[in-house]
Amino acid sequence: MSAVEDTAAGLRRSVGEAHRLVVKVGSSSLTSPGGGRLDERALTDLVDVLAARRVAGGQVVLVSSGAIAAGIGPLGLGRRPTDLATQQAAASVGQGALVAAYQAAFGRHGLTVGQVLLTADDTTRRSHYTNARRTLERLLELGIVPIVNENDTVATQEIRFGDNDRLAALVADLVGAGGLVLLTDVDALYDGPPSRGGARRVPLVTTSAELDAVTIGGTGSAVGSGGMVTKVEAAGIAGGAGIPTLLTRLPDVGAALSGADVGTVFAPAAATQASRKRWLAHATTARGRLVLDDGAVSALTDRRKSLLPAGITAVSGSFAAGDPVDVCAADGRVIARGLVNYASGELPRLLGRSTRDLARELGPAYEREVVHRDHLVLL
Repeated sequence: MSAVEDTAAGLRRSVGEAHRLVVKVGSSSLTSPGGGRLDERALTDLVDVLAARRVAGGQVVLVSSGAIAAGIGPLGLGRRPTDLATQQAAASVGQGALVAAYQAAFGRHGLTVGQVLLTADDTTRRSHYTNARRTLERLLELGIVPIVNENDTVATQEIRFGDNDRLAALVADLVGAGGLVLLTDVDALYDGPPSRGGARRVPLVTTSAELDAVTIGGTGSAVGSGGMVTKVEAAGIAGGAGIPTLLTRLPDVGAALSGADVGTVFAPAAATQASRKRWLAHATTARGRLVLDDGAVSALTDRRKSLLPAGITAVSGSFAAGDPVDVCAADGRVIARGLVNYASGELPRLLGRSTRDLARELGPAYEREVVHRDHLVLL
């Protein structure tokens, strides 16, 4: 066995033997080809594998797409809706059917599921983030199988994860999982489109540089919102938290968790950020931009200071206090993302001024950071 094969085999064993595992399954794997109804056989096959793992003493968090796809048929739609309001309506109808199907399938193994619906907004604010982690931990302690999905019924474009691949990676980080499994309708990552002749499976990815020679496609189905790009990005997010990722198709999940040479395994990196800051970096969409002078850039990047109004030269966008914003250098480069303490309408009159002067003129409430370093992540 070569060194590469030995590394891949070790990582596969690491994922397969992880005590706490996050598994994500996409819409295209759970529904009929055009959407509209759940594929009960596929769902049952998946549950049988995960239930066996849970009964044997392991812990599983299942991140499941399929709510919108499952709502297409009952709403009389011909395909996945493109407008937000109809997506929310489809999710409202389909989410109930999805969870009911999981409860019935896991129930045959004597297991109970718990539904956890998240938005990016739920998990970037400190109290909401803590509550999400506490809920998932308690469900696992009680022997429940959490079924996680994005809360498509209420999420708007501004507070969406965008796809459940990214959500799954962030959940894996949130619960301290030992492995992440991404199930899709393609059996692995290939070095080119699998539909073309000559494309070869990529069994192992150890660094992002190895992906430079790989042609990665977008979404491959009419019912999903992700694609191979989002899965590779999710593996990178999980890898940044020190979590190995295994990518394969649903029919191969049993073999994958047994350590078989299927799919693609992504090696983890050494975790360098606190978990919540990884959420801030990857789960949020900035609502605005703050442009800094050179001194403020240095204070943030070199000395890890909080952002004060004196160092800000310009504000753009519309945001409220507590919203995520991009923090930019004078040339427009995004250097950080943070949760802002002021609304966009308040900031212009504060720019370039010291907190001491602002407190003296406007009151002690203004003697505070625009973005505290605890709520700031360098990008």
